[in-house]
Amino acid sequence: MAKRKRGSGRFGVSDLTINGTSIGPGTRTTLELPIPHLYTHTEMGMVVHVIRGDRKGPHLFVSAAMHGDEILGIEIVRRLVRHRSMSRIRGTLLAVPIVNPYGVLAQSRYLPDRRDLNRSFPGNNTGSLAARLAHLLMTEIVSNATHGIDLHTGAQHRFNLPQIRTDLSDPENLRLARAFDVPVLIDSNIRDGSLRAEVSEQGLPMLLYEAGEALRYDELSVRIGVRGVIGVMRELGMLPAARRAKKTREPYRSKSSRWIRAPKGGVLLGVKALGVDVAEGDTLATVADPYGESEEEIIAQFSGIVIGRTHLPLVHEGDAVLHVAKFSDVEEVAEYVDTFQSEYLERE
Repeated sequence: MAKRKRGSGRFGVSDLTINGTSIGPGTRTTLELPIPHLYTHTEMGMVVHVIRGDRKGPHLFVSAAMHGDEILGIEIVRRLVRHRSMSRIRGTLLAVPIVNPYGVLAQSRYLPDRRDLNRSFPGNNTGSLAARLAHLLMTEIVSNATHGIDLHTGAQHRFNLPQIRTDLSDPENLRLARAFDVPVLIDSNIRDGSLRAEVSEQGLPMLLYEAGEALRYDELSVRIGVRGVIGVMRELGMLPAARRAKKTREPYRSKSSRWIRAPKGGVLLGVKALGVDVAEGDTLATVADPYGESEEEIIAQFSGIVIGRTHLPLVHEGDAVLHVAKFSDVEEVAEYVDTFQSEYLERE
């Protein structure tokens, strides 16, 4: 696809065509895009919910389960398309609950050929299975969008604090990241072959929501995700503003983060919790010899906030233990994160 001009993408109210199907304004439909069969010749499809208003506006794609074990986004999309506000939409919502059905079927991050779909963009229609899926998503969904949100979780046994990752130097990305309403924003580098890299190349603003853990549902992370997408849609003018605009604090931005790794193998003890502040020199966790002969502390080399952590009590040398993001005022951020999560749980 040719790169689009920034800000050029406000579609009119004419019919939208996806995989040969025409979808008119003011309609709602669910399509199943054909993807390669399993080797058992079982048919497979990539489902997309298309919700169109009868007035022009942005076209937002929301994608989930790019990695087949990151199922939390599936629930976010399920609640999103059932949300009562969708009856008042302007523009178009293109919601793909499962980008990688093969991975979901196998409860695996990867495709059957062990490729990572999120390193296979833009793809092509004659390449590997990953390349074909990537190409389908780009040509049928992204090509019809003006903005995007991709939903992710931590890897297996790793839990992520709800956060938005994007290029915060882009004013439109920053505007939408603020509207998503999470306590922390991570200024994240773009990885070659990722959906975000290709969407950025096409000139579209895009957010990546990270929360929770692979193969697990987390109610707080789901609620934040649903309300975050709704907030972005309101900011874009796709949905009416909330009747009672709640006071929101400016989210905290981090320019860098790093995974802290185990210095040796053993039993992991006393791991810091998500959202807490740590200071340089603090003990983040302890790795103990399972035979009781030695212990080694993992010491923080810089101050920051814990935005990700392992849930496994057993580690090998070099395993990722804690993901720490740098902030200018870590105590203030930690207090805000704690308040933010408590208020979310009390809202319903």
